[in-house]
Amino acid sequence: MSDAAPAGTPSGLNSREAREFHAIFLTSFIFFTAVAIVAHILVWLWRPWFPGEDGYSMINNATDTLTSIATFLV
Repeated sequence: MSDAAPAGTPSGLNSREAREFHAIFLTSFIFFTAVAIVAHILVWLWRPWFPGEDGYSMINNATDTLTSIATFLV
């Protein structure tokens, strides 16, 4: 009965199970956040949220987009 969860724990997990769940949750959260950051950067390069004086025609073709990405990465 040493594997039984202590009385009063809201999740019903023992310490080992809670640590395992936390590690999986943390890894998933970091991966999701990284994907979201990359997606936001790509959308910003495709169509900035605050357009310039010419509107959204700042990036007209693939060459301009690739140049913008290369400038951002360097």
